Amino acid sequence: MRPNSARAHINPLFFFVFLVALTSLLGVSSCDKKKKSKGQARSAASAASAAPSASAAGALTGPCGDYAKRLCDKAGAESPTCQSIKSTAEILPPAACKAGLKDIAYSLGRLSTQRKSCEELVTRLCAAVGPKSQSCSMVTTQTQQFPPERCAMMLSHFDEIVADLKKMEQANQPLSPELQEKLKKGPVPAFGPENAKVTVVEFSDFQCPYCAQAATVSQQVREKYGKEVRFVFRQFPLSIHADARLAAEASLAANAQGKFWPFHDRLFKNPTDLSRSALEENAKQAGLDLAAFKKALDDKTYAAAVDADLKLGEEVSVQGTPTMFVNGERVANAGSFEALSAQIDAALKPPG
Repeated sequence: MRPNSARAHINPLFFFVFLVALTSLLGVSSCDKKKKSKGQARSAASAASAAPSASAAGALTGPCGDYAKRLCDKAGAESPTCQSIKSTAEILPPAACKAGLKDIAYSLGRLSTQRKSCEELVTRLCAAVGPKSQSCSMVTTQTQQFPPERCAMMLSHFDEIVADLKKMEQANQPLSPELQEKLKKGPVPAFGPENAKVTVVEFSDFQCPYCAQAATVSQQVREKYGKEVRFVFRQFPLSIHADARLAAEASLAANAQGKFWPFHDRLFKNPTDLSRSALEENAKQAGLDLAAFKKALDDKTYAAAVDADLKLGEEVSVQGTPTMFVNGERVANAGSFEALSAQIDAALKPPG
């Protein structure tokens, strides 16, 4: 997942790297609520470029393969240190690797000393946020990619990092029954029966490219589950998208005429052009009463409804789009039908 928001109160960018790592671990993509600074973007790019590719591992065999594997098991298979070891082992003569294996304890000891700060970081963070938490899993996995210097500097900002990780953990908790009911209420765009056992709620932005991907996911839900699932669409136009707000109001104007989903599909086919003229053309092509549609936009008839959705999204900790909930549980990757379908299937399964 790209991170859903950049945390402005932490000056160093190491926590941002953690957020990049978390979204990478979860396989999530979303449009952020806030623009990232150039420095953060460069940091994210550096983090991504520093991560080793699968091809970098190579297929070392013989004593040099054994030597590299022993050291990488200690350093972390995905760490820069491991990649350096493998690169070196590729050009070492077998005799040198045999000698290294005979005295491997020395090298393992040096690696352990070097990575002491990373081991401490993992231990302290997991103790603070819970050893079985999603954050602990992410920390344990991703610190293997960090050089010891980064771990040491993150330890110097430990309290700030823990505070943000706890906020993330809290945001990922299932919603209360009261909040779940609020998500379902109102004359909102939806398909499926109101009494369906499973309700999926999506917060979306018509100018977000990842939401365009999620639009195909909602269609797959309709095709696979039919009347077993109710799917509710909520507006969450991001301030960083200049045309998203008007598109949200336009979609509700289309919904008032019973044409939300055809209009929704047309907008997501070309999310880069959401100008007033493009919205009107899409309304015409979707078969709307154009005069009524234009009046609704001119009068801002649905501005308050969009504001209400935004407020509701903030209440349930929506940080970016698309965000989906299945019976109040956040979907880890809203752009993946497989991820969403797995949660729906689990919710449909009879208890016991």
